[in-house]
Amino acid sequence: MQDGLSRAGQGESVLMVGRDATFKKELHATIEDAGYTAHIAVSGAEAMRHALQNVPDIVLLDADLSDMDGFELARQFKVLANTAHVPLIFVTESNAPENVVRALASGGADCVTQPVQPLEILARMGLHLAGARERRQTRNALDAFGYATMTVRANDGKLMWQTALARGLLERYCPDHPPYASHAAPEIQDWLQSCLRQLQRAEAPRALTLSLEDGASRLTLRLHQQTGDKSSESASEDDPQADDWLIVMREVSDKAILDAMRLGFSLTAREAQVLYWVSKGKTNKDIGDILESSPMTVKKHLERVFVKLGVETRTAAAGKVAAQIPQL
Repeated sequence: MQDGLSRAGQGESVLMVGRDATFKKELHATIEDAGYTAHIAVSGAEAMRHALQNVPDIVLLDADLSDMDGFELARQFKVLANTAHVPLIFVTESNAPENVVRALASGGADCVTQPVQPLEILARMGLHLAGARERRQTRNALDAFGYATMTVRANDGKLMWQTALARGLLERYCPDHPPYASHAAPEIQDWLQSCLRQLQRAEAPRALTLSLEDGASRLTLRLHQQTGDKSSESASEDDPQADDWLIVMREVSDKAILDAMRLGFSLTAREAQVLYWVSKGKTNKDIGDILESSPMTVKKHLERVFVKLGVETRTAAAGKVAAQIPQL
């Protein structure tokens, strides 16, 4: 084996799916020797279970499986946000045009024929992993600094991938949207379309961020960049709808502000929460909904807050808070 390919891997996970013993025996040693970590699944169900628990970096997929054909498994991979980004290389018995067409139509990135040539499969893996490796390093770096990321396909809102941090945040801030859904939450899709309409009209960016709130915490989503992965081969290069878009999100908590209000004005924790939302312009009914309390209870808390702050109106209370706690 040539040196350029003999240690091409950097420990990436390769999922080999197929029931053909020769396929697995010939490739497993080659892949491990090249610096990758190889895992084997003999059925589509086993492959999907493995992928959901430990998302592979690339999949080598035999079209002939014990419980379904590889083309159907590929379509399942592409439906799920967790696995949609994973490159799939089909290994088929012949390079007949119909096999290649079916492989690509079902989401495959490439297609090779048996008997597999070790140097060829390593070269093709390296080609598809190069871009994936760069994207993974970027995502990991963003996650390490507290930024969660996901990519959404513009023309239909499909989630192409998302980091674990992003999924966890969206579970909290979009509780009515299934965490493993194949598409982004409706409010995120609507916001993305609004951003793209601005870009298409060449307007000065006004709303390229979206804020979602959960109590005193908020999640800010920012439209970062096109990934360059065109959703349609015939799409115009200038059409933002043709691309997948990278969205970067970060959570900011006002817990420190609540603590400052509580200590600075000698408030109880609940009184600090009520005052916080008053300073945000919320009505007693709004605050009651947020704190899962009645408007009458909120009113009683607010009356005690007025006494402690030495004010008589909501406006005066909000002004005193803004003067003493500039972070608001």
